[in-house]
Amino acid sequence: MKESILDVLLYLFEHYFANDIALVPDGEPGAPDGGLMGELVEAGFSTDEIHRAFDWLDVLARQRPAPAPARVSGPVRVLHGSELDKLDVEARGFLLFLEQQGVLDADQRELVLDRAMALDQDTLDLEDLKWVVLLVLFNQPGAEAAYAWMETQMYLDDPEPLH
Repeated sequence: MKESILDVLLYLFEHYFANDIALVPDGEPGAPDGGLMGELVEAGFSTDEIHRAFDWLDVLARQRPAPAPARVSGPVRVLHGSELDKLDVEARGFLLFLEQQGVLDADQRELVLDRAMALDQDTLDLEDLKWVVLLVLFNQPGAEAAYAWMETQMYLDDPEPLH
């Protein structure tokens, strides 16, 4: 049985979000036979993890930051002890790189950190963080170019430099 919020989120992303299929809650018109919950349980997820994944998505939807003007430079974000413990060195470096390159603004970085910390994993490696960034950017109006670049990076063996 799959036991991670991130596993549920990735399943939803690959089967629904990436294919522009709307998530229809169980019991509503247009819901698949057996419902979305049934499909996820059948895919091997526990109901607890499914509920936690939907809670994670609800918080993400409520926390959309307003678009901010681009900053050339600003204060440096110092990670807190629990953030340092959870994100490995590569993940922390990648997060800094994304902000320095303008893929993420400061508000989006904070949203990525918030959603990363809300996952039920003790540690997040670079690959896990990339998925969190992709999910956050997917949910951000006006972040289509950043999302497209990030999506490309997810499926390349050797990431391309940002121009």
